[in-house]
Amino acid sequence: MDRIKVLLPEQFIFSAFLTIRITDINYGGHVGNDAILSLVHEARQQFLLQFGYSEMNFAGSSLIMADTAIEYKHELYHRDEIKISVAAAGFDKIGFDLFYLMEVKKEDKWIVAGKIKTGMICFDYVSKKKISVPQEAIERITK
Repeated sequence: MDRIKVLLPEQFIFSAFLTIRITDINYGGHVGNDAILSLVHEARQQFLLQFGYSEMNFAGSSLIMADTAIEYKHELYHRDEIKISVAAAGFDKIGFDLFYLMEVKKEDKWIVAGKIKTGMICFDYVSKKKISVPQEAIERITK
């Protein structure tokens, strides 16, 4: 069976540091797949906020997640310290990809726990249509 492989960029310009909450844990005793997306959502929001943006105000546009890919590498448990590094790439007319390197701290070193990609589309909620990625945003989030 073919497996998803997320090819990460070489450089990340932002990292969010989070702690795994008890609500992130599933019946298997580790972080569930739904919680991975919630953690990535938090990292994405922190990434955007550093540029003065949010998912609802992205230089005059809004953002919608069009797709996602998750490559699991290491289990995460309650109270684990994690770092989620974020980078933007793959811009086209209406969207771009955000890449996330999720790492867990084990014995004073960071171990890869996951590689994630989310495809983001620029959207106008008033007209309910896809719109072009604002050039201002491209310049700011790729510095």
